[in-house]
Amino acid sequence: MNNLHSKCLSSHTQTVLGAMISRRNIRVKVMQTVYTSATLEKELLPLLASGEPQKILKAHFDETRSLFVYLIWFLTELARYAETSAQQRASKHLPTAADLNVNTKIAGNELILKMLDDPALKEQFKLEKPEGRSDNELLRKIYSALTETPEYKTYTAQAARDKAEEKKIIEFILNDLMLANELFVSHIEESFTNWDDDGEMIVQLLTGYLQKPGSYNFRQMMSPDKEQFASNLLQTVLEKNEYLQSLIIPKLKNWDPERIALLDMIMMKMGVAEFLYFETIPPKVTINEYIDLAKDYSTAQSGQFVNGILDNIHKELVAEGKMKKVEYKKP
Repeated sequence: MNNLHSKCLSSHTQTVLGAMISRRNIRVKVMQTVYTSATLEKELLPLLASGEPQKILKAHFDETRSLFVYLIWFLTELARYAETSAQQRASKHLPTAADLNVNTKIAGNELILKMLDDPALKEQFKLEKPEGRSDNELLRKIYSALTETPEYKTYTAQAARDKAEEKKIIEFILNDLMLANELFVSHIEESFTNWDDDGEMIVQLLTGYLQKPGSYNFRQMMSPDKEQFASNLLQTVLEKNEYLQSLIIPKLKNWDPERIALLDMIMMKMGVAEFLYFETIPPKVTINEYIDLAKDYSTAQSGQFVNGILDNIHKELVAEGKMKKVEYKKP
């Protein structure tokens, strides 16, 4: 993940919660699930019948939610740390006047309190137990850095609470103290293997949540149609594995199928599955999606390779009248 902090949250005025998990993100998780299934050294059909691939896919989406919940939790804990710091300083053997007069305004930030008062978020905190992943020393360091910033000093100098300022300081903390902080990003990368896959999308989701705390159903990370798409795509690629491969191998020409990167083969199978069995997805969208995924997740040449094979198969399917697509909005 690069420069996530540059996506300033205050520039987003519309909620993005309705978008939830994108189709690109779904394809990534299906790809990862097929890859895992292919490396389990188990017979594919019995594995499919056991329901294990769907469980693996669900675990991927559960981890996306866990990442989302943890970022919210860490943000609220940073604000609440003002009270922890005040208590620690006041309990010193010989506290100074400054120790006894720590400004705890940020702990009562109205946006933070709305988030903490969200029943859905409370329930998720209980289920996820984000404190188990926490780095208390990192929390202390980031809070300490916060108190030295001009933005924080300006905020605490004002006794009154202004709605815009309450939101502005929280956005500042998230953008400049968390997402721009190499230590924090390293902490997230170590705690969540899906950060590179989900980070940008999760920041967008968090943007929407900050716009309207209490508006999100944490238990439903996807709309029903996207959930169905994810399940169907995985099921189709695994069930039709041999048939999909039979369409791909003749197009490889001088390529040895055994030497093709496993991820490339999986992405091509997914693409052909979308051609044949997902009539509302335009072929051009499918091809472009897998070119991008191949570039991001496989070798330097994979984008061009996957493009060539999928385009070739697409033309053949059209010529043979096997493409049954309907007009539909772009997914």
